[in-house]
Amino acid sequence: MANPPIFATFGCRLNAYETEAMKELGAAAGLQGAVVVNTCAVTAEAVRQSKQQIRRMRRENPEARIIVTGCAAQTEPETYSSMPEVDLVLGNLEKMQAKTWTGLAKGPDFIGETEKVQVDDIMAVTETAGHLIDGFGTRSRAYVQVQNGCDHRCTFCIIPFGRGNSRSVPAGVVVDQIKRLVDVGYNEVVLTGVDITSWGADLPKAPKLGDLVQRILKLVPDLPRLRISSIDSVEADPALIDAVADERRLMPHLHLSLQAGDDMILKRMKRRHLRDDAIQFCEDMRRARPDIIYGADIIAGFPTETEEMFENSLKLVEECGLTWLHVFPFSPRKGTPAARMPQLQKPLIKERAARLRSAGDARVSSHLQAQLGRSHSILMESPTMGRTEGFTEVLFEREQPEGRIVQATITGCSETQLTA
Repeated sequence: MANPPIFATFGCRLNAYETEAMKELGAAAGLQGAVVVNTCAVTAEAVRQSKQQIRRMRRENPEARIIVTGCAAQTEPETYSSMPEVDLVLGNLEKMQAKTWTGLAKGPDFIGETEKVQVDDIMAVTETAGHLIDGFGTRSRAYVQVQNGCDHRCTFCIIPFGRGNSRSVPAGVVVDQIKRLVDVGYNEVVLTGVDITSWGADLPKAPKLGDLVQRILKLVPDLPRLRISSIDSVEADPALIDAVADERRLMPHLHLSLQAGDDMILKRMKRRHLRDDAIQFCEDMRRARPDIIYGADIIAGFPTETEEMFENSLKLVEECGLTWLHVFPFSPRKGTPAARMPQLQKPLIKERAARLRSAGDARVSSHLQAQLGRSHSILMESPTMGRTEGFTEVLFEREQPEGRIVQATITGCSETQLTA
């Protein structure tokens, strides 16, 4: 009897993309009777949740082989190899190789004959994995990986040690993939990666992300909507800024990797911008594209953060006009410089994170109220829910064609969604 593998994913869109690729590799190899957990290393909480999930999946699947991979498996393989529930630990390079899954499909004996930990040096990897799937997501929106890894060394971040150095997918490969996605009916494509504003630095002539965006929009004229995921504002190149300003098919929604609003904390984080740079960028982009909506990552309770320093981060929410906040209570990651800095007490970190989230909630409420009576182009993700150009959820009273872009007037709102 067929016993298809079970997959569980933690973390970012790129991890979710790679899980889809692993599903296809496993299916092609004929993998049976396995549980695959694709981990995230960004916080200690993400690691804790993955371990909890592994134990639960072992209880629910006592006969299955449990395979752990992803960024946390790459950065701390011993954490998982020491768990009695785990049969095999794979690195981020190994998980994307067809030969890995061909070997696993040979049956339970294969794991018994091989090393429990198969994790190579991710820093030695110089190319992205081959594009194994044409995007993933809802029936309406597809995510396309254009870059992997990161060359920066922010003091709080473990991700470069899980993902390796920055590698770019060539523009021609990206364009061809997006053409195929449009041909099968996708109305929106999201470009994703670990540090996508570094795209192109390792390619001939070192093109920039803006060059890629403009090339996609020119060579795929039938693509209705293009969206870019989290960017580092200090690396936004002139061509990208021009595209945001002039290209209506590029969605007016940017998620910014800001992390803090105090200059001393930014320096201790080893970020490459100051608070005034972030504020100026947001002002410039809003002048160029008045309907632009910002999201941002902000860390609460970074080591040495005083109340005054925290207040600078809190004020940044208003000064940059941020709407969608991703607030991260600081979590020390072993092996990073920030883990060796003087730490704040956990209750204080939690309290500051709550204050940041409250400020974010107020901004969301203000944004939703401002949309009442306005008309939006809404991409339907389900028969009753879609998203505006600025990525705001809209609930419909009547069912709409899933995957279609519909024009609708906003009639009301809840705490987190619009209604139409």
